[in-house]
Amino acid sequence: MSQYPQILTPNRDNFRPYGKIIEYPNMETKGRVRNLWRIVHTENGRTGWRVAYLVLRDRTIGRLECHPHSDETFEPVRGKALIFTALHKDPGAVRCFVLDKPLILRKGVWHGLVTCSPETEIKITENSKITCRYWKLDRRISRPGELSA
Repeated sequence: MSQYPQILTPNRDNFRPYGKIIEYPNMETKGRVRNLWRIVHTENGRTGWRVAYLVLRDRTIGRLECHPHSDETFEPVRGKALIFTALHKDPGAVRCFVLDKPLILRKGVWHGLVTCSPETEIKITENSKITCRYWKLDRRISRPGELSA
């Protein structure tokens, strides 16, 4: 019978030879008010896909965005969040879902995120190059069914 090797907790140093830990870089040095978003990995730089890490702090949103040529994943890591979606620029068509499991949005789906915790951390994967379109809402969305002036 072979014996298993020692079980380690991965950190940046001991896991570096094998890959990367997906986390927001230098979290300690950043402020505590605005959202933090950084690309943490790309495949081949110009083509393929990239991985980003979002520290979400927004409690309201005033716009939705879409990427007409890229699917996009939202994978919750820590905290609780809501994801707002719409297929068309119609305020009555906006739907809200709890982001409590990994989701893939199709190309061109309008979306926006708000946190229900002080912060929510989310891993995002998308095409390496994306087009971002924005839809400014007439009123800010703060919670499902509530609009702020």
